[in-house]
Amino acid sequence: MKVPQGFAQPGDTRVCRLRKSLYGLRQASRNWYTKFTEALLEFGFTVSKADHSLFLFQARDVFVAILIYVDDVVLTGNDPATIARVKEFLHHKFSIKDLGVLKYFLGIEVARSPDGIVLSQRKYTLDILADSGMTAARPSAFPMEQNHTLTRLTEERVTDLSSYRRLIGRLLYLTITRPDIAYSVNLLSQFVHSPSPAHMDAAHRVVRYLKSAPGQGLFLPAAGSLDLIAYSDADWAGCQFSRRSTTGYYIELGGAPVSWRAKKQRVVARSSAEAEYRAMASTTSEVLWLRFLLHELQVPQRASTLLYCDNQAALHIAANPVFHERTKHVEMDCYFVRERVSSGEIAPCKFGTLSQLTDIFTKALGTDKFHTLLSKLGIRDLHASA
Repeated sequence: MKVPQGFAQPGDTRVCRLRKSLYGLRQASRNWYTKFTEALLEFGFTVSKADHSLFLFQARDVFVAILIYVDDVVLTGNDPATIARVKEFLHHKFSIKDLGVLKYFLGIEVARSPDGIVLSQRKYTLDILADSGMTAARPSAFPMEQNHTLTRLTEERVTDLSSYRRLIGRLLYLTITRPDIAYSVNLLSQFVHSPSPAHMDAAHRVVRYLKSAPGQGLFLPAAGSLDLIAYSDADWAGCQFSRRSTTGYYIELGGAPVSWRAKKQRVVARSSAEAEYRAMASTTSEVLWLRFLLHELQVPQRASTLLYCDNQAALHIAANPVFHERTKHVEMDCYFVRERVSSGEIAPCKFGTLSQLTDIFTKALGTDKFHTLLSKLGIRDLHASA
């Protein structure tokens, strides 16, 4: 910190020593986290090993959880008296503001009904439509053309790079509650360094699709089993300019979507079985983390997590302890998945290709199949006409 003007002589090289973190400094967020953590530990909370922004309090039959993001806090539990004591303690320490029942958090809207909870980003979606000038545009039935030819091999470039990058960045955050656009946004984000007019048109098509149902979001049912179910898939050599495959997985808990991904694999797969198996390894990693997190939340998974895959060869590799010439180069992934199968944490299962839910995360689909799969993903639009 520089010495304020008038307190230093000409040529003086002295500086001030900062004794208290100021808002806006790089250290501020870490120092705030440390201070908040110390306060919660003083009350009796423990830091979750699965997520360091999650704090847990357990005493006999009482369970309270706190999720923090900088200075925004979500508090829940099964004992109102303990929750009231936590609020009073935090107010004494930091002078907090109680906003009541959770309705809005980090751009995510929370709507409750007797059937369950719907998480959506309707206001955020409408802001994207207004910011991109697409409020009056014609809605699209699906986010991306089925046989698109998006590639880097073009001489044309978008003149305003910031508008494309800003739009893709906002769409990336929207995928928190919109798994239906995960593949499209994953593909378009690969061109942010040098987008062409075709890429901008494809991004605007995603926005036009959002206009058809801006209030669409995740539905978390109030009733249902608490067992994890995972679906894994890969689009072999789907990338036209690198021939890398796309990994897609979808994990649900009691019929509610809790985790999904559409991501290009790091290496080129030499066969469809290899691409599918690498997708299984990625899905297994996510399942293990979710099982550990649920255990901390007192929802232990007693049985093996079913992992559905539509590739018979990948299922045989997971079950067969013998390596063949074609699988030596994926040895680490093979051992990783097999260990979890042997321990009973996951159980790979055959799933019909035509019913594979994760197709929506690995490739562009036509309107009929897209909406058929979308109806099975635990998606609901509260603002849709009856």
